Amino acid sequence: MSALEPSIHLLRRAATPHGFVASVQNVSNYQRIWTRDGVITGLAALLTDDSGLADTLDATLQTVFEAQHTAGFFPSNVDPQTRQASYGGNCGRVDNVSWAIIGLLQHAHITGSTTLAQACWPQVQRGLAVLEAWEFNGKHLVYVPQSGDWADEYVQHGYVLYDQLLRVWALELAGHYYQRPQWLQKAATIRQVLVRNYWNDDSADAAPLYAPNLEHQRRQAPRTFWLMGFNPARVYQQFDLAANALALLLDLGTAAQQATLVAYLREQLHHQPFLLPAFAPALSPTDGLMAELTDNYAYEFRNRPHEFHNGGLWPVWNGWLAAALHQVGEPGLANQLTGHLHAANQQNPTGTDWGFYENFHGLTHAPIGVAYCTWSAAGQLLAEAYAQGRRLWVPAV
Repeated sequence: MSALEPSIHLLRRAATPHGFVASVQNVSNYQRIWTRDGVITGLAALLTDDSGLADTLDATLQTVFEAQHTAGFFPSNVDPQTRQASYGGNCGRVDNVSWAIIGLLQHAHITGSTTLAQACWPQVQRGLAVLEAWEFNGKHLVYVPQSGDWADEYVQHGYVLYDQLLRVWALELAGHYYQRPQWLQKAATIRQVLVRNYWNDDSADAAPLYAPNLEHQRRQAPRTFWLMGFNPARVYQQFDLAANALALLLDLGTAAQQATLVAYLREQLHHQPFLLPAFAPALSPTDGLMAELTDNYAYEFRNRPHEFHNGGLWPVWNGWLAAALHQVGEPGLANQLTGHLHAANQQNPTGTDWGFYENFHGLTHAPIGVAYCTWSAAGQLLAEAYAQGRRLWVPAV
């Protein structure tokens, strides 16, 4: 059996008239249409030959765009039966705005269908406008509240790189698609701010840092990968897999910086011959930041060391990384990671089908969380599609 078949089979099972559900298991909210999960699953679907799956992305986009708040932000998820939208629990999700726009314009570009993208033009404007408002100071970086993106029970808040990169991608896609040079210029400006402030190498650029705090906060910060983010109190020390995968995919920085990052990734895969953690190193009870994890959960605590966001292994972000490694000319490393994806996604303690678990323990590699997650299958499909030469739309900069 081809490794693609179980992934595509799961996406077909998760396809509904309203869009992709997060899992085919009837667990809590996983039967809802999620902006982030649905778009990521749909982006992987676009790189297959299955037109029905592309249509399900279209349905996903219609569902989430119809539920866009009048202020411009997008729902966390939508109940397909009642059409009731949730915009987050304690906090809304900043990254959903960019994911919705990215999904919309990738769909238009790859399928050639312009109907939905043209109809949603006012909503794209509102979405990009609310992101600009969330800068709060007009200095080109969105401020992300704690629990404000995919890692909604983790510690990060402030100027989180992952969210900035998604915004750049959304601006570049919208600027090209709708022929709005001001959005392209904004994206170019944000890129300059990111390179100056998120790569810890003061010799590379004489431009001022984002804030005086960074002068002393970056002294002990890592120098081999893009920084996870910073806020008025700290620069985060953890490696952020999603952010660094996106940085490679979007060609952020110089060739030397990319080479340094790839060398770091190669070393990590040598020492950890499996999937890479979403955030590393894992926080332990002796870490000061662990206190911020302890009560940040809705139903049960899941962030024990090496689990869930706290050092857990997520197929979705490893799939994005494999795709990015193909894009920057590292097929050997990408294929190695894809092999680990296959091994992880096949695990299923309760059945014979591929399990496609949400995440895995960072040390034991045991499956954790919900099974049959569509975006775990999507990560594998993205990796395989990029190995075959298929690509999402990343406009030249």
